[in-house]
Amino acid sequence: MAGLVPAIHVFDASRRQDVDARHKAGHDDLPRITDLVAGTMVTMPPEDDPAPSERIAKAIARAGLCSRREAESWIAAGRVAVNGEVVASPARNVTAADRVTVDGRPLPSRERTRLFLYHKPRGLLTSHADPGGRPTIFSALPKALPRLISVGRLDINTEGLLLLTNDGALARVLELPATAWLRRYRVRAHGRVTPEALGRLAAGITIAGIRFGPIEATLERAQGSNVWLGFAIREGKNREVKNVLGHLGLKVNRLIRVAFGPFQLGELPVGAIVEVKTRALREALGERVAALAGADFSGPLEVREAPPGPGALRAPRHRDEGKRKHRRGDGERSRQPEFAGREKRRGSRGRRGARGDRR
Repeated sequence: MAGLVPAIHVFDASRRQDVDARHKAGHDDLPRITDLVAGTMVTMPPEDDPAPSERIAKAIARAGLCSRREAESWIAAGRVAVNGEVVASPARNVTAADRVTVDGRPLPSRERTRLFLYHKPRGLLTSHADPGGRPTIFSALPKALPRLISVGRLDINTEGLLLLTNDGALARVLELPATAWLRRYRVRAHGRVTPEALGRLAAGITIAGIRFGPIEATLERAQGSNVWLGFAIREGKNREVKNVLGHLGLKVNRLIRVAFGPFQLGELPVGAIVEVKTRALREALGERVAALAGADFSGPLEVREAPPGPGALRAPRHRDEGKRKHRRGDGERSRQPEFAGREKRRGSRGRRGARGDRR
């Protein structure tokens, strides 16, 4: 595959302090994350227990094959077996001594929890495969990467920051609304809207019987018949940005996610991917989120042969990339990938990011 190079280019933002989950002070009204994941977490056994166990779906997700929810569907379909016996329920617990197979193949050894920042281009599905044959992000990624799953999704025509991880349990925790990580977007939309109308979204809004939580929306500037907005949400309901702005009479024609929690898109080129160093990842997640996900920061790293060539690891050039470079005048602001600090960059700094998830 042309354009691929060997080593993964990682950035280290560890010099940025105070980047963990403590930035959510002031959101005590949100449901506790432990309330939402109750029943999915396995009580840790006493220290002298020689065989700690966990739910089988969680074990599959930790191996990086899929998300926990997908693993449960595999179990229901009869694709998973433990010690040669097909499992009928995801309620089954397994230990390291059990032999778990999926479609007859043993689970790969679990490696260290890893997280990657990917600049998703327009025109790619956030999926491992598409029955219709449309291109996906995973078919575009360099082959030297481990098997990854996405943290949430971005629509086919939404671009910008997408988090990818080899740990399905971590992906699940980061997707939960109770984790309260802010998704920031920059939005170009056709039509006109007043700052007052956008300001009222801070109290949340109900559209067609669906309640959307507080939204930080700011008007950046008008550009011809379009407006550029900053948009930030914490829930990430399906098509939330487009639905809310459509209710205000705007038609979204470009949507760029520029931040997800403490991670920012910065100047990461379209189609490129970078890995967050383990130390920086541990600090960004914070102890609570890391514990809920059961993140492993000391496990082995899977080594894969990488294609020859110098430079940062990145996906092949997407056909839209050249066009996008000429549209920098649209107001897209970028910087080096880095942490967003305590997420105090709210709507008053709309230029530094709009947000959302799968909108």
